[in-house]
Amino acid sequence: MSAVRTEALVGAAVLAAAASFLVYASEFTDRDRGGDSYGLMASFRSVEGVSVGTDVRLAGVKIGTVTDITLDPARFRAVTEFSVAGDVELPDDSAVVISSEGLLGGNFVEILPGGSPFNFEAGDEIEDTQSSVSLVSLLLKFVSGGDE
Repeated sequence: MSAVRTEALVGAAVLAAAASFLVYASEFTDRDRGGDSYGLMASFRSVEGVSVGTDVRLAGVKIGTVTDITLDPARFRAVTEFSVAGDVELPDDSAVVISSEGLLGGNFVEILPGGSPFNFEAGDEIEDTQSSVSLVSLLLKFVSGGDE
């Protein structure tokens, strides 16, 4: 009978740990923001290292996430849609850059705010963009540049 009681206690402990993890995760994600955000778009020459769910940051603080990436076949550019927290108003001359967390870190979308008195509205496109830099292409330029 003690083996059944032990299994029941272990099962209850696992369920309690799972429930506490869900509570912790819901406290530190943007799921509770729901409709408290608005969408913006930007097109890049390359979105290497960026995918749906990638952080959108302003001054190092996460203010949103990438929600969709599609290819514009007419311009051969990656059209990126992302959400921004509703309480963050971005000047309409802001720039969007794909930045890296470090040499081996992942990429994220960084917003560089402008100084315009007018702000972006939901669905607007940010036109001032800078694509990601490929580490492989930089190394190839360095190696081929040393031969000349």
